[in-house]
Amino acid sequence: MSKNENIVKFMLDNKVVEIDFEKDNISPTTTVLKYLRKTPEHKGVKEGCGEGDCGACTVVIADYDSHSKLHYKAYTSCLIFLPSIHGKQIITVEGVGSSDNMHPVQSALVETDGSQCGYCTPGFTMSMFALYKEYQKPSKDVILDALTGNLCRCTGYRPIIEAAEKSCVRNGKDHFSDNENATVETLKKIRKEIPSVKIETKKQKYFLPATVKEALELKMKYPKAIIINGGTDVALRVTKKKELLSEIIDLTGILELKYAKDEQNQMVFGSGICLEDVRVIVKNEFSALYDMLSIFGSKQVRNRATFGGSLGSASPIGDTAPVLMAYDAILVLESLQGTREIQSREFVTGYRQTQMKENELIVAVKIPKIDKSEIVKSYKISKRKDLDISTVSSGFRLKKSAKNIVEEICLVYGGMAATTSRSKQAEAFLLGKEWTRENIEKAMKLVDEDFTPISDARSGAEARKIMARNLLLKFYNDSICN
Repeated sequence: MSKNENIVKFMLDNKVVEIDFEKDNISPTTTVLKYLRKTPEHKGVKEGCGEGDCGACTVVIADYDSHSKLHYKAYTSCLIFLPSIHGKQIITVEGVGSSDNMHPVQSALVETDGSQCGYCTPGFTMSMFALYKEYQKPSKDVILDALTGNLCRCTGYRPIIEAAEKSCVRNGKDHFSDNENATVETLKKIRKEIPSVKIETKKQKYFLPATVKEALELKMKYPKAIIINGGTDVALRVTKKKELLSEIIDLTGILELKYAKDEQNQMVFGSGICLEDVRVIVKNEFSALYDMLSIFGSKQVRNRATFGGSLGSASPIGDTAPVLMAYDAILVLESLQGTREIQSREFVTGYRQTQMKENELIVAVKIPKIDKSEIVKSYKISKRKDLDISTVSSGFRLKKSAKNIVEEICLVYGGMAATTSRSKQAEAFLLGKEWTRENIEKAMKLVDEDFTPISDARSGAEARKIMARNLLLKFYNDSICN
C-alpha cells in the first residue's frame, strides 16, 4: 500500500488538513457534517434534518476552475462524504469571521436583527457568504433562491433578506480575496501530490478517481460498486437508513465530466456538471428545463446534484427525467470498450433499472435544440413548491402545423408508474388531430388508461390520476397562450 492510500487532504478554512482513514479509524462514508461536529473549533455547523432540507449544516466549498479562479458554493454538509472534499477548501462559519472581526454578512445579520435562537444562523450566514462572493447587488429573486434551502422557525425571513441586500455590495471583496491565489496554489499542490484517492478499511472501499479512464477501470474491477456523481440520494442511505456501503466509486473529482458545450444543433453536458450550473446555462435555450431545475431542491442541493446522478438513479419521481425525455435527450455511456448513445426515452427499463451495463458510466447528456415553433413545458406537483419530492411531474412537447394539426406529441409523466413513462394512448389519439380543448378532454380520459399509480404518503392513486389529467389540460391552456 502506497503512502498516499487511505489519505485525503483539504483546506479547512485557512489550514491544510490531512486525514488518514485507517489510522484515525474513520469510515469513508462519514459526512462532512459529522466530521466537523467532532472537531474542537467547528461547532457552528448544526444538524437539523440530516437530509439536506433545513440548511442548518450549510458550509461553503471553494474550488478552482480551468482558469484558476476560485468559486464559492454553498452545500448541505450532511449530504457529502468526507473523501469528496479532497483537494478543495471548506469554509465554515468560524472561518468566515469572528466576534472580533466579523464578515460583512455577519455584521448585516446583527444590524438587521436577523437572529433569535441562533440555531439556524450559521447556515444562513454560509448561504449569504456564498451569495456575497458570487453576486454584486443581487435581485430579491436571486436572494430568495439562495436562501430557499435554509429554514428559520423564529425570526422570520424579512430581516435575513434585508441583511443579504445590505451586505452584498462589495463585489465579493473580503479577507478571503487577498489569499485566493495562494489558496489555488495550495489546492493544486494537494491534487498533484494525491491526484486520486483510494481508501480501504476492513469493511469498506472508497475510490475517488481523477479521470474517466481510471473510473472505468475501477468499474470493471468492482462492477457492483455504488456510483456517486453528486450523491444526494446515496448519502441518505447512510444518514437515514444506516446502511454500510461496502464499495463506492465517487466521480465528483473528475474535472473532465464537468463541462457544457454549445454546439450548432445541440447542447452537450458532462455528467458531472452540477445542476445549478446547468440551470443558469439553459435559461434561454431550454426554458422548460430551466423551470424544472428552478424548483429542483435548494441551491445547496443543486450545487451537488448532477445529470449523471439524477438519471443514473432511475427514480420514477426524479425531476429531470420527464423534461429531458420531452426534449428527446440522448445519454452517452462509456466503457473501456468505447462509447454508445441511448435515447433518454428508452434508457429506463424498470423500477431503478436501466440499459446501462455493469462496466459502463454515464459520461454526457446531449439535448437537441428544438425548432422555435415547437412547445416544450415541464410541470411539477408537490406539497411544497421548493425542496419537495414530486407527487406527479411531467414533460410535454408539441409540434403542430399551420392548420393547428398535431404533427408530433410527447407526453411524459413521473410519479405515475414504476418508471417515468409516456402516455402512449393519449399521444396516439392526439396525433393527426386538431389541437382543441375538445380533443384534449378526450385524451385526458386516455391518460387514466395508461397508468395505474399507487397510493403512498404523498398522494392517493385517484388524486394522482386527476393531477395527470389536469396537467395535460394545463399544457393545452399554456400552449394556446404561448
